[in-house]
Amino acid sequence: MDEMDEMDEAIKKLIPAVEEQLTSSDTPYVKEAFERILQEDDLEEEEAKAMIAFCLADEIEALGKEERAFSENRYKMLLAFLPKMPEGK
Repeated sequence: MDEMDEMDEAIKKLIPAVEEQLTSSDTPYVKEAFERILQEDDLEEEEAKAMIAFCLADEIEALGKEERAFSENRYKMLLAFLPKMPEGK
């Protein structure tokens, strides 16, 4: 499995976490990003969830590499870029 396939699998596995964040009072910024994405680009809900999951996967990967705690601020920053996908770190 190449790196892209691994990332696709990670994103699929994170969709339930994104769905939970969409309804959680702890993460209202995720719902805001979701609604903004749907308005801006006429995307399907599943595509919007996958974009958010991509940001979540990117933050999880970064915390592993950098040996640090989850950064809610960095996650929010990544979500702010959507629907454009951030390139690089």
